[in-house]
Amino acid sequence: MDENDESPIEQVRLTVPNTDDPSLPVWTFRMWLLGVLSCALLAFANTFFMFRKEPLSITMISVQVASLPVGKFLASILTNKKFRIRGFGDREFSLNPGPFNVKEHVLISIFANVASSQEYAIHIVTIIKAFYHRKISFLASWILIITTQVMGYGWAGIMRRFVVDSAEMWWPSSLVQVSLFRALHEKENKRMTRGKFFLIALICSFTWYLFPSYLIQILQAVSWVCWIFPKSTTAHQLGSGMAGLGLGSFALDWTVVAAYFNSPLISPFFAIANVAAGYVLSMFVALPILYWGINLYDARRFPIFSSNLYNSRGHKYNVSGIVNDKFEIDMAAYEKEGRVKMSVFFALFYGVGFASTVATITHVALFNGREIYKQFWSSYKGKVDIHTRLMKKYKAVPNWWFHSTLVLSLTLALVLCTVMKKEIQMPWWGLIFAAGISCVFTLPVSIITATTNSRPGLNVITEYVMGSILPGRPLANVCFKTYGHISMVQAVLFLNDFKLGHYMKIPPRSMFLVQLIGTVVAATVSTGVAWWLLGSIENICEDQLLPHNSPWTCPNDHVFFDASVIWGLVGPKRMFGSLGDYSALNWFFLGGALGPLFIWLLIKAFPKQKWIALINIPVILTATGNMPPATSANLNCWIIVGVVFNYFVFNYRKRWWQRYNYVLSAALDAGVAFMGILLHLALTMGNKNVKWWGSDGEHCPLASCPTEKGVVVNGCPAL
Repeated sequence: MDENDESPIEQVRLTVPNTDDPSLPVWTFRMWLLGVLSCALLAFANTFFMFRKEPLSITMISVQVASLPVGKFLASILTNKKFRIRGFGDREFSLNPGPFNVKEHVLISIFANVASSQEYAIHIVTIIKAFYHRKISFLASWILIITTQVMGYGWAGIMRRFVVDSAEMWWPSSLVQVSLFRALHEKENKRMTRGKFFLIALICSFTWYLFPSYLIQILQAVSWVCWIFPKSTTAHQLGSGMAGLGLGSFALDWTVVAAYFNSPLISPFFAIANVAAGYVLSMFVALPILYWGINLYDARRFPIFSSNLYNSRGHKYNVSGIVNDKFEIDMAAYEKEGRVKMSVFFALFYGVGFASTVATITHVALFNGREIYKQFWSSYKGKVDIHTRLMKKYKAVPNWWFHSTLVLSLTLALVLCTVMKKEIQMPWWGLIFAAGISCVFTLPVSIITATTNSRPGLNVITEYVMGSILPGRPLANVCFKTYGHISMVQAVLFLNDFKLGHYMKIPPRSMFLVQLIGTVVAATVSTGVAWWLLGSIENICEDQLLPHNSPWTCPNDHVFFDASVIWGLVGPKRMFGSLGDYSALNWFFLGGALGPLFIWLLIKAFPKQKWIALINIPVILTATGNMPPATSANLNCWIIVGVVFNYFVFNYRKRWWQRYNYVLSAALDAGVAFMGILLHLALTMGNKNVKWWGSDGEHCPLASCPTEKGVVVNGCPAL
C-alpha cells in the first residue's frame, strides 16, 4: 500500500485497521431486534434518571458490551432457513445469515448511541409543567422534541465530505469505539488480549464504583483543606471542590473525572493542556482578583461559585413573583423585587460563552479555512486515504435523503410555531432564524470537535439573540435556544457517528437509516417517560416541597430554568444591556474575535516555535464555559488523568497506549454504568441510604456563604 494512502493522524494509524470485508451482512433480523430494543431501553433509562438528584447517563458502551453475548446467542438459536419474499423480485432472506459479526454490532451500538444523547427539549417541557406550572399538550411536546433532534441531520449530511471523508478530521471519541469493537471481536495470540484486559478493567470499575457512589460518597470530592479549617469561610471557599476553587481537592470516582468533559483518555494532550490553561487562568487568577481583590459586581455579597440567581440582599431571587398570567414579566413586581444578581463566576461564565462563540468562527477561518477549501476540491478530484478509498465500494447516501429530512422536520416545526404557538410562544420566523444559526455553526464546531474532542456550544449566543429580539417571553427564548443549539449538537453527533461507520466500513445508507429511525424511536419513548413522571410524581423538581431525601430534584432542569429567567423573562437588556449591571461583559465578544487572530499573528512572527500553533482559544475557553455545572473537582481530576495517559504513557509507553488506552476508557465507562443501574434499582429507588460522616458530602458547608458584612444567610456565620 502506498504510504500516501495512510492516515496522517498517528492515533488513527495505531487504532483503525486498513482492511474491510464487504461480504459481512448488516441488514439482519438480529440487528433490527437488538438495535430498536436497545434504543428504546436506553431512552427510557436516561430520561428516567435525568430527573433524579444524581443524574445517570447510560452510554452506548453499555450496549456494546451487553449486546455481544445476546447477538451470539441469537446466532446460535435462530433458524438459518431461507425465506422468499414475493413481489420484491423474489428475494430471499434468513433470520440467521451466519455468525454474529462486527458490522451488525456497530449498527446496534449506533441505535444505542442515538438514545444515549438525552433529548434537550425535555427540559422545556419540564420547566413549563414543574417550574412555571403551565400547560403544554403531549402532541406539542412530541413535535418539539423530535424536530429539535432530527433537523440538524439535514445540513450535516451535506457537510459530511468535509469532516468525515477528510483524513485530518479524525474524531478522537470514535477511536475509543473502534478499539473496543476490535477488543470484543478480534482474536489475539497474546497472553493479555484486549478483550481480557477490558473484562478485568470493567470488573474493577464495577466493583470500585460501589464505594464513591454509595458507601463512601466523600470520595466524590476529597476536599481536605476544609477539614483542616472547619470554621473558616475563606478556607472552605479555597478548598471546596464542589462550591469553591478546589485547591487540593480531588476525587476517586470515574464519574467525577469524566462527567462534563468526556473521558480524559480520549482527548489529545494539546487539548488537555489548553483546557488546563483556561482552568488555571479563570479559577486561580481571574476569580480571586475579581472576588477578593476588586469585589466586582458586589461579588462578596454572593457565593464565590454558584449558578443561582440572587437579589441585592444576597438571598435567592423570587422568580415566580415576577411572572404574570400571560407568562410574561410583571414589570411592577420586577421593580419591587429589584434587579437579578449573579455570582461573579457565573457572570464570568456568560462572558466566556460570548467569547467562545466568536472565537470558534475566527479560529476555524484562520487555521482551517485553507484546508476546508482544499477539501472542497479534493472531495471531487483529490487523493484520499485508505479508509475513504475502502468506503467507495459502498453506495453513498443521496443528498435528497438529507434534503427531505430537513424539509419534513422544518415543516413539522413550522406547524408547531403557528398552529400551536400559544403553547411555546416562539414565532415562525424565530424557527427559521435559529435553524440558520445552527447551520452556519455546524461546520466550524464539527472541525474543532473532530480535531480536539472539545465541542463549543451555541446555547449562550442563541439565548442572547432571542432575548434581545423578543424579551419577556421565557418559552420563546428556550425554544429558540434549543432549535439553534441542539440542532447543531445533533448534527455534530450525526457526523461523529458517521465517522465511526467510516472507520468500521459500514455502508453509509445503513448508517443514515439507523440513525434516523433510532432518533424517532428515542424521542418518542423519552417524551412518554417525561410525561409520565411529570404527571405522576407530586411536587417533582420542587426541592422545598418534596419529602426529605427525595431523589426527584431535577438538578439539570434548575440550571435550564435559571437561564430561561435571565435571557427570556428578564431579558438581556435588563441583564447585559443599558438596564442591567453586566453590560461590560459584552467586551468578551471582541476578545473572542481577537484571541485567535493574536495567536495566528504569533505563529507568523515566530514560525520556528511550533508550540504556539498548539494554542487553541476556543478549547481554552471550554473549561470556564462548562463551569458550572462542572466544578473544580471535575477539572482537577480530568487534567491529571489526561496528562498521565496522553502525555507520559503516550510518549513513553507507546505500545501499551496503542493496545489498551481506549479499551481502558471504555471499560471504566461501562463498569460505572452497570453498577450505577444496579444501585439505582436495588437501593436508591427504595431510599435505602447509608448515613455516616463519609457519606455526608464533602464537609465544606461554608463554601457557599457570602463574605460581605451585613449580609445574613441561614447557616452562614454573621460578619
